[in-house]
Amino acid sequence: MDHLKKGDPRIPQEAPEAFINREMSWLCFARRVLNLAEDPEAPLLERVKFAGIMGMIYDEFAMKRLGGLRRLMQKKKHRLSPDGLKPLEELQLCRTELTRQRGILADLVQHQLRPALKAEGIPILDHKDLSASQKDELNHYFKDSVQPILSPLAVDIGHPFPFISSLALNLAITIHRPDLNQPLFIRLKVPTNRPRWVPVSEGGFVPLEQNLEAHLKQLFPRSSRIECHLFRVIRGAKDDPWDRYPGEQEEEPSYEPGSLIDMVSYELTARRFAGVIRLQVSQGMPQELKLWICRQLEADPEDIHVIKGLLSLTDLARFQVEGRSDLHDPPHFPVIHPRLRNLELEDPDSLFSEIRKADLLLHHPYHDYETSILRFLESAVRDPKVLALKLTIYRTSSRSPIIQILKEAAMAGKQVVVLVEITARFDEAPNIAWGEELEKAGVHVVYGVKRLKTHVKLGLVIREEEDGLRRYVHLSTGNYHTGTAKLYQDLGILTCNAELGEGVSAVFNELSSALPAEEYGPLLVAPHNLRQRFTQLIRIEAENAKNGKPSGIRAKMNQLQDPQIIHELYQASQAGVPILLNVRGLCCLKPRIPNLSPTIRVYSTLGRFLEHGRIFRFENAGDPLFFIGSADWMRRNLDKRMETITPVFDEGVKQELEEILNIYEADNCTAWDLYEDGHYERREPDVDEDKRCAQDTFIRLAAEL
Repeated sequence: MDHLKKGDPRIPQEAPEAFINREMSWLCFARRVLNLAEDPEAPLLERVKFAGIMGMIYDEFAMKRLGGLRRLMQKKKHRLSPDGLKPLEELQLCRTELTRQRGILADLVQHQLRPALKAEGIPILDHKDLSASQKDELNHYFKDSVQPILSPLAVDIGHPFPFISSLALNLAITIHRPDLNQPLFIRLKVPTNRPRWVPVSEGGFVPLEQNLEAHLKQLFPRSSRIECHLFRVIRGAKDDPWDRYPGEQEEEPSYEPGSLIDMVSYELTARRFAGVIRLQVSQGMPQELKLWICRQLEADPEDIHVIKGLLSLTDLARFQVEGRSDLHDPPHFPVIHPRLRNLELEDPDSLFSEIRKADLLLHHPYHDYETSILRFLESAVRDPKVLALKLTIYRTSSRSPIIQILKEAAMAGKQVVVLVEITARFDEAPNIAWGEELEKAGVHVVYGVKRLKTHVKLGLVIREEEDGLRRYVHLSTGNYHTGTAKLYQDLGILTCNAELGEGVSAVFNELSSALPAEEYGPLLVAPHNLRQRFTQLIRIEAENAKNGKPSGIRAKMNQLQDPQIIHELYQASQAGVPILLNVRGLCCLKPRIPNLSPTIRVYSTLGRFLEHGRIFRFENAGDPLFFIGSADWMRRNLDKRMETITPVFDEGVKQELEEILNIYEADNCTAWDLYEDGHYERREPDVDEDKRCAQDTFIRLAAEL
């Protein structure tokens, strides 16, 4: 680190030595999650579930990040990453690390989890090891439930190599028959509408692909010899055009009125046929066959990945075993928020009356979502005093009660406006369907903003009261998704603060009119004033430290990547500001380095719930400022998305947020500390110290209130 060796505290923002590579930091996060599957103290089926989650994480990384690097190379974009790497160098590093981690995962499943499942009487069996009665049972299952839906596709002079869909599991079959001049290649897709884990009598499960392989003779009875191997392809996903390096642009798309749905539909089709980023093949596939399949797919031979054991480990996330609650975490039951327990259920005014008393902080999944947020929305529908209801939908569940609530509100004659973000990655198709369903019910639906992904999490209820119209607002860090509300840690505030209400109204007016507002009140809104306000807050802390006033920055977020914000944090640290950051995922900032980041500490909290809430605290010379909202310190969140961060005014809510930050910082078993070279170490309690798991503490405290 040349700048550091010279002792120069003013490290240029663009200095490569000042940054951790984004992609490698993301894979470092993946390695921490993999540790949850490796943890021998965790319940067995939770470890199996996390093994499946790891499969999903690696697939998504390949689709989004490797695919993005490949596109940069195809477009001959040679700009360096902030840490000084070319796209090819990043791609090679990612390939190596991804292959290494997938190998660890495969070994874990094969040599630890499968033996442990066997010891519990619920093994994942190989077909060749079944008893005669079990094989007979699966033979009947194959004939009755699987064979009729199979579609073998041959490759010969009259049949070109078939299209291989992304993430599908396939059998590569070579048929030898006396009446053929040469072996015939047949691709057989493992059906996704049949269970991957086929139960058998006497306990246990058999992978569906092994059941297919065992019965190929029934499909091709005249064959003299059949060879079979497995393969799977991962295709690239279109990257976020604003999730790039500074200064990098893409071709400007054409946006015509009403064309956004058509554009997204086109991109969904394009994604299906995107280029192959990864070719996974089972161990033992002949080299000649691997290379032939690779050529047919127009893939790079360097992207061939030989997998030991089971392919498509993502399906382990759906490995369901009835009656074995002893192998899961203790069930978690969210509690009703203490201030909502004694409200009159039939009186919609009771909730609004409670909000008028003081702001209400909701901490999910510890506070029940249905009796808080759903109750808030349902009260708006039933209350004749409510005139309008506005909401943003980024992701929601497949059978969301929120959609029904919005439809009922429109049918009740209330003005209902919903922003449906149809470019939310991997949720585009369902979001288009939600939008169309809501429009048919009379809801005013807005489909995003030109060139900006709308990531705000806001709900607004406008109510006519004796002293005039009053706005009730839900400001949140999470989506309106009843499913993830039970699995994600998120925060939300219910308030009728007039200033915040006016700011939220301004945001909704911008979303529906496509015209920026003149004023957002106290709200921090990207891409308008969010970056500038955060920069100002960090610089104020630096000035306070220089002037001997109390200073400090404490924050919790999902990701930290933006080079400009990192530079501001470095400057503040060099001024003496103590900075403590809880960053769940990737972090490109280097902490603990003299002359660069001497006062910065970074840690990452992982557990059974996905940490998703964002909290920002600035000491402000002894009068702390608190903020929550939807944005991370990522370039995409600060510049190229609609995001909102809200200041916290209620003193009681401030105290609760202070306690939440303290609990995370005191965690000594599920927190990982980041060191200057980019590696993380998991905290461990001292020999005479009790374990302090943040998530367990939140569960206990919620139950005690």
